[in-house]
Amino acid sequence: MLTRLDFLIFGRLINWLYPQYYRPKSGYQRYYILFFHYWIPQKIFRLNPKVKWPVHFTSKVIAPNNISKGILCDPGDNINNYIQAINGIDFGSNVELGPGVSIISANHNLEDLSKHSTSKKITIGNHVWIGANTTILPEVTIGNNVVIGANSLVSSDIPSNSIAVGNPCKVIKKKEPYNQDLNLITFNKKLPEKFQEFVKSTF
Repeated sequence: MLTRLDFLIFGRLINWLYPQYYRPKSGYQRYYILFFHYWIPQKIFRLNPKVKWPVHFTSKVIAPNNISKGILCDPGDNINNYIQAINGIDFGSNVELGPGVSIISANHNLEDLSKHSTSKKITIGNHVWIGANTTILPEVTIGNNVVIGANSLVSSDIPSNSIAVGNPCKVIKKKEPYNQDLNLITFNKKLPEKFQEFVKSTF
């Protein structure tokens, strides 16, 4: 009963306030928490006000217009995340960031520290878990079905189907195929067609 009331009162509001928020309808995050702990700091206190998905008040998302993302993915929704997308970041679907993760798409220009250098965007695939306090540096590509261990420094590409860890981050073993059946999830709102196709292809 409380879960249903939470969705009826706050869930519909959250779905309208966050047009890029796609998660399980129930069992993930209470909607009243999203409203009071995320939306109010973002919109009333102007912490990450331009981001169209929930960002925790301890996290920072820079240049959100340069971020593309799939479903089951809300960069910055964990505590103390730092997402800098000046040169662009593409997130796939089903991507989770641990606390303290930093993703930095642009370095400062060595001849003029007030400017950022231009480089290719960061790309992160589908079904990726990035462990706590990991840093991902510019131009990195992370494939599909990857786990990055905590406290890693990712300065070069990580191939699909890998478990990688360390400073610098290196592949330590092959990862078995991701096998969660996303078709079993009842989402908080209707998925766009491209995401429906992704869900259907996962099992």
